[in-house]
Amino acid sequence: MKVVIAGCGRVGSTLARRLSLEGHEVSVVDQDRAALGSMLSDFSGTKHCGKAFDRRTLVAAGIEHADAFVAVTSGDNSNVVSAMVAKQVFRVPQVVARIYDPRRAEIYRRLGVQAVASVTWSVHEVLALLLHSELPASITFGDGEARLVSIEVPQRWVGRTIDELSRTGEIAVVAIVRSGKSFLPTGGAAMHAGDIIHIAVADSALEHLERMLAP
Repeated sequence: MKVVIAGCGRVGSTLARRLSLEGHEVSVVDQDRAALGSMLSDFSGTKHCGKAFDRRTLVAAGIEHADAFVAVTSGDNSNVVSAMVAKQVFRVPQVVARIYDPRRAEIYRRLGVQAVASVTWSVHEVLALLLHSELPASITFGDGEARLVSIEVPQRWVGRTIDELSRTGEIAVVAIVRSGKSFLPTGGAAMHAGDIIHIAVADSALEHLERMLAP
């Protein structure tokens, strides 16, 4: 996969290095030469000095052939403008932008830009870690309003059905791993001892789920 990353701060440089080490073709754009120069020697991609939304710089970085564009500069405006240029001018299939202002993130999502509202997501994550540490999330969705948690079936739930654990619009058992094999359960499926259940849960229902699963 060919990826162009705008922004060579901590997020951008770490992401670029990870993608590069996994064998992807990566180009990094930043107007700060010092930031580009600080990239570790194991980064095998290319580095381009210029503004994130400058077309000539983006073309030099290979955006015309990119499969994905990621905007993670320190400014919302730069991220949004460069993301829109990538999406609308160069027709990059996947475009992701970090947005600090959570009020603006949903607007840009409607424009076809996958926006990560880092402030909102961080707040949800910290609250979940502080208040619901018994329900570690393997995946979060959106800005953290919903998550996927995995837990071994408590003894008192053995033999009971997933319907008893579910709550319409808030809690749903989406997969069960039993004896090393996973399957998607149907309504009325019973939980067995040793099962690992994967539960999609709304952030607002975490406390309810925690109470139900408590010993």
